[in-house]
Amino acid sequence: MSYQDTELVNWSEFSRTRGELGAAFLRILGYFREDGAKSISAVEDAFRARSAADVIRPAHTLKGESAQFGAYRLSAMAEEIEMVARRCVEMHEGPDELIEVVVALRPCFTETMALLDRDANPLVARRPTGFGRRVDAPAPTFGRAV
Repeated sequence: MSYQDTELVNWSEFSRTRGELGAAFLRILGYFREDGAKSISAVEDAFRARSAADVIRPAHTLKGESAQFGAYRLSAMAEEIEMVARRCVEMHEGPDELIEVVVALRPCFTETMALLDRDANPLVARRPTGFGRRVDAPAPTFGRAV
């Protein structure tokens, strides 16, 4: 199965991790956001330098961290990058064939983080849609032209 066929987020895995981490969950999710962005930058930089060997470690790190939060598509993409890079090292080839996956990695990370943040933020889930006014009522302009 290719990464395109993998679900973006496995919510039961996400919930399991959230339950296990308890009060530390949001802090650890923040670490994942920072580390994930660094790993993606490292993969992109190594790819631009045509260094398959330097692609392996950040892809491996991203693979594991993503899977822990249920970000299965991101994890599958990182795994594909890691495995192809390992083969490229063994065959003494550049990682050129990874271009499509490497290019798709950052947008997938951005989309995944938006979903994880939305679900992790207790205020977003509980925010009423029409607090204090009818939902279909137009928003007040406060004297400004619309």
